[in-house]
Amino acid sequence: METKEELLRIIDLLNDTYESEQAWHGPSVVEVLRGVSPKLADKRISPSTHTIAELVFHMTTWRIFAVRKLQGDASFDIKTKEKNWKTFALVDEFEWETLQMELSLSQEELISELEKRDSDAFLDQIVPGRDYSYYTLLHGLINHDLYHAGQIALIKKGLSSSAFQDDNLEDLEDSGTFGENFEQYN
Repeated sequence: METKEELLRIIDLLNDTYESEQAWHGPSVVEVLRGVSPKLADKRISPSTHTIAELVFHMTTWRIFAVRKLQGDASFDIKTKEKNWKTFALVDEFEWETLQMELSLSQEELISELEKRDSDAFLDQIVPGRDYSYYTLLHGLINHDLYHAGQIALIKKGLSSSAFQDDNLEDLEDSGTFGENFEQYN
């Protein structure tokens, strides 16, 4: 008899990372987004950093990627910057609510796809169009969420400091604040 013990652990990790209020690693994605206003979601710490809105879009994009791969779609990919890192002219109340709702729906769809699986066996299969397993994809998604939740927490903290309260962000020197190679890490 095949089991799905590992899959159930992965589902628990995905849910804890996304919405647990008692995750051992710190705030979940939902917790770190709590209290973020559209204005805050649209701000940058420096010109080369992402906004919280862009990070939420990016996280949603990779959840959708995982869902499509779980559905067997070998041709679906995220090859353009616009599909991966969409920029927004303005993040208003409607846009911010939409971004958060899309993230939530992509989480629900991901968990729903995983719950359809009968056993752990599929975790060793290669993701269509890639050279890694579903196990790697799902753990990668968990790590991806943790990384970006940490970024969002730092952005929130940074933007709430007195240096950013006057909305004059142009005075910050990009390379002095985050280093010249910051873009390669996001």
